[in-house]
Amino acid sequence: MIKDNFTIKKIQEGLKCKDFSAVELAKKYLKVIEEKDKDIHAFLEVSENMALKQAQEVDEKIAKQEKLTLLAGVPCSVKDAIMVEGLKCTAGSKMLKNYKAVYSATSVKKIVEQGALILGKTNLDEFAMGSSTEHSAFGPTKNPWDLTRVPGGTSGGSVASVSAGENIFSLGSDTGGSIRQPASFCGVVGLKPTYGAVSRYGLIAHGSSLEQIGAIANNVEDCQTVFNTIKGKDEKDATSVALSFPTTNLPTGRQVAGRTTNYKIGIPREYFGEGLDEEVKESVLKAVKGLEEQGCQVKEVSLPHAVYALACYYIISTSEASANLARYDGVRYGHRAKSQKQKANSLLEDYIADRSEGFGSEVKRRIILGTFCLSSGYYDAYYQKAQKVRELIKQDFALAFEKVDLLITPTSPFCAFKLGEKLDDPLQMYLADIYTVSINLAGLPALSMPCGLNKEKLPIGLQIIGPHFTENKIFDLAKKTEITLEK
Repeated sequence: MIKDNFTIKKIQEGLKCKDFSAVELAKKYLKVIEEKDKDIHAFLEVSENMALKQAQEVDEKIAKQEKLTLLAGVPCSVKDAIMVEGLKCTAGSKMLKNYKAVYSATSVKKIVEQGALILGKTNLDEFAMGSSTEHSAFGPTKNPWDLTRVPGGTSGGSVASVSAGENIFSLGSDTGGSIRQPASFCGVVGLKPTYGAVSRYGLIAHGSSLEQIGAIANNVEDCQTVFNTIKGKDEKDATSVALSFPTTNLPTGRQVAGRTTNYKIGIPREYFGEGLDEEVKESVLKAVKGLEEQGCQVKEVSLPHAVYALACYYIISTSEASANLARYDGVRYGHRAKSQKQKANSLLEDYIADRSEGFGSEVKRRIILGTFCLSSGYYDAYYQKAQKVRELIKQDFALAFEKVDLLITPTSPFCAFKLGEKLDDPLQMYLADIYTVSINLAGLPALSMPCGLNKEKLPIGLQIIGPHFTENKIFDLAKKTEITLEK
């Protein structure tokens, strides 16, 4: 019998005991998508044939009494900016609406090798630019907790699919909070790994020095299992790092004044000031108090350059985006303007017609901003200065981690907002990422997890930040404060 509230471990146990088959499990979740997704719109493409074929392969291995792999029979989804061979990869854009991936991302290959069942590709803000998944060329995704609200972005489709019970986990990408912020809005767990911990090969580029592929799941243990599957060096990604990540938890005890205690946790004062919703603040500090009662030491720290992080991030990310998206000209590949009447005889005007029609408003806004920041006469004043501020932000974190093991902050200053509420005010939309962008600038790992509900019964997210390559410390602390939210 197939029950709800599955975890990876429960699926593995059920398959071993032959309570159900992988094919039955795949069909169950495909049925859930059919029933729920017409309202949520988390998926852009459902890959039924692929999932059933993968499930059949798992069942055949079980019949041969082969050892189950780490993700055998586990239904999942993949953000539609990450390549899955044979499936469309649109990046949520009209520019790539008919593009079909000819290869799979390294992270996708790894989960498939471990037996995961890919149910489909999920919606996102166009080219991973946005904070609400309202900037998709194929329509917005809705928050499963309240269909009148956004799920967050840019990995809103991935997060919503997990939150709605349409699959067990999803792969997303995080450039400035794109996994963590929607995870906060939808009450799930989302990890942005250390820069270099997971291969970016097969991820459509937006901000190459900032973005990472990460895991989204309903609980910390599942998120950790997926991370352990996709981590590691990849010869196809020069930024990936060959480090050993133990699959077991790191030891957490330390001797202080003759007694064993737990982590030293830092609370950055800059993250608890003006603009933070009071209910969010209370919920996060309540979770911190709970950790303190378990033996963790808590102290206030300072990240003095955090105030400049958002401005710094949008200069660097838009500059990188303008360079990365220059390839979409409609000639080599990408959208071609529909009507020849719109197109002039010159190559430049062809480019203008293709890009004007193929890109949405937010992407155009960021390309223009980035091109300006990189232009002659402004490069030093904007881009170069932003890179210097980025170094100061990195130093702030390095100094903080000399005093504490991990940091805890809110993930977002507020809970999920209404659909359309911030669309006409880009600056207000950008503020949704004010607590997440600095982590990407510094290349650090960070995890968002639910820590409570506000009065409107909307999830509140807590963020745990660690030094480089300390994902397992983050997972360990997260397990100490993990709660389950009831819709």
